Amino acid sequence: MSDAKTLKEEVGLPWWLVLISGISAILLGLLLFAKPAATLIILIQVLGVYWLITGGLSIVFLVKDRREWGWKLFSGILGILAGILIILNPLWSTLLVPTSLAILVGAIGIVLGVMELVFAFRGGGWGVGVLGVLSILLGLLLLSRPVIAGLALPFVLGGVLIGGGILALIWAFGLQDAERKAKESAALAATRGVM
Repeated sequence: MSDAKTLKEEVGLPWWLVLISGISAILLGLLLFAKPAATLIILIQVLGVYWLITGGLSIVFLVKDRREWGWKLFSGILGILAGILIILNPLWSTLLVPTSLAILVGAIGIVLGVMELVFAFRGGGWGVGVLGVLSILLGLLLLSRPVIAGLALPFVLGGVLIGGGILALIWAFGLQDAERKAKESAALAATRGVM
């Protein structure tokens, strides 16, 4: 009983909510494979609305909490501007946002690769060194062809969503089983207490 109850307490989510999330992720992933351009346009529009709302909220919350007001004001204005630009220019932003993301990921990959190489030379092992070289090569590839990497983003994102959705389904059924076992254990304990 303690294992099932502990799992439920750690997660804090009902199993059916995890199940719905998994199904939604799989459907969105399939949409990205079936209609990559249309789905990506919609996702980027949602991103624009999200940035617009969070930028506005960031500025509104300045009234309540003035700590680090400069950063909050800057991020709020940046979020509002980025949100407006994406909403007003959906086709332009559908090419620009994935390309920018590819450039950012490429730069991060190079930095992480260099850090892994330094760690490998300081005794981290050859495995870390190989990962560092691969990370640098991937980063250079993304930086050299950011538009192509941006165009591949719907398929990569679709694969990640389908894989994550499958894992969420497995997790949901595990949570359902844990919940069922907890109820059975509680019922068995109640019947023992009556006898």
